[in-house]
Amino acid sequence: MTKLAVTGHMDLTEESVPLVRAALRELLEPYREDLTGISCIAAGADALFAEEVIGLGGRLVVVIPSQDYRQTKVKPDHAAVFDQLVEGAAEVLVMPQGTANRAAYEAANRTLLARAERLVAVWDGTPPSGKGGGTADAVEEARAAGLAVDVVWPQGAARRG
Repeated sequence: MTKLAVTGHMDLTEESVPLVRAALRELLEPYREDLTGISCIAAGADALFAEEVIGLGGRLVVVIPSQDYRQTKVKPDHAAVFDQLVEGAAEVLVMPQGTANRAAYEAANRTLLARAERLVAVWDGTPPSGKGGGTADAVEEARAAGLAVDVVWPQGAARRG
């Protein structure tokens, strides 16, 4: 079973979503017979990756960063997708942290990386913010651990703001 984890930007522009979705599908397609995708299913890249894993018939493992994540961090416009992905997951791991914060995101990233053979990063190459728990941080951790990283940032992709 090929185990691919994802990290990526939440703030993709509307125009970027189909571009990123197509790039993820193309990357995941060769693994379709033996695919496990590991995702925190946040809005944006994480959810797009999870939807493509399920769409290809893969096994989805969801890592929820904290006990209160669904109630405090999932916005109303993402709630239905989040719930659908949890429902469709083969396994759901809820991290022991009570509160969704940077420490919880860092712990979730470590769990993703520990369970994966490769990391898929929907990432524009922006360096870490210094706050911890972000996309660039996960890429740095994966590379430091010797994990292969596949960067997905198709031409025309952009972030809001």
